[in-house]
Amino acid sequence: MRRADRLFQIVQLIRGRRLSTAAFLAERLEVSQRTIYRDVADLQHQGVPIEGEAGVGYRLGAGFELPPLMFSQGEANALVAAARLAQAWLDAGLAREVEGALGKILSVLPPAARVAAEAQALYAPSVGLEPRVQATLQSLREAVHSRHVVQIRYADVQGRPSERRLRPLGCFYWGKVWTLSAWCELRGDFRGFRIDRIVDLVVLDEQFRQEPGKTLADMLRKVEAEMGSCPPEWGPAQTPGLNA
Repeated sequence: MRRADRLFQIVQLIRGRRLSTAAFLAERLEVSQRTIYRDVADLQHQGVPIEGEAGVGYRLGAGFELPPLMFSQGEANALVAAARLAQAWLDAGLAREVEGALGKILSVLPPAARVAAEAQALYAPSVGLEPRVQATLQSLREAVHSRHVVQIRYADVQGRPSERRLRPLGCFYWGKVWTLSAWCELRGDFRGFRIDRIVDLVVLDEQFRQEPGKTLADMLRKVEAEMGSCPPEWGPAQTPGLNA
């Protein structure tokens, strides 16, 4: 890779993440961390507002923009495939947003590239989530974003019912199964719930604040410590308190 191309890729990678470490950049670009340190210093000298430092991480300062980029054929193919898969397993609201975003992506492609991307023989037949589960997922996703407390009636794996007040923290997809991870006020701990086992859901007017020990980041650290592995290796059975 030419150095000019590498400098451009560094800016793109930093631009797409909240914080990028030199180790991450070096791995992606297949160079040494020393090379990354030197390249970042050169970019900063040229006026690119990269903030941060070696050993901590880098991010782009506010207001910095690059001109729009054209997708490569491979990138366009990947986006179309991902969108088709996502639409089958998202709630109706997000699926519509995916459809709109995909239309915008396809509209900027050259005609030949667009035809090639749309002609991929990769499909996700619409046998995904049931309408009830879709609606529950959408409500929970919105409650996570707005930090509204929810009240649920839940049936565990044995069919035993329970009622919970929860602080919803995140929705996780495991391949045909969505789970909600939350802070359970009844148990005073993190718990996980299969969304298809939520019998009834009420989003309350009450909002919650981020409190130390009760956040999504706290939950991820706890599970990682308990499992002795990184979060991407979990399955539904390892979600905190799934059968609670």
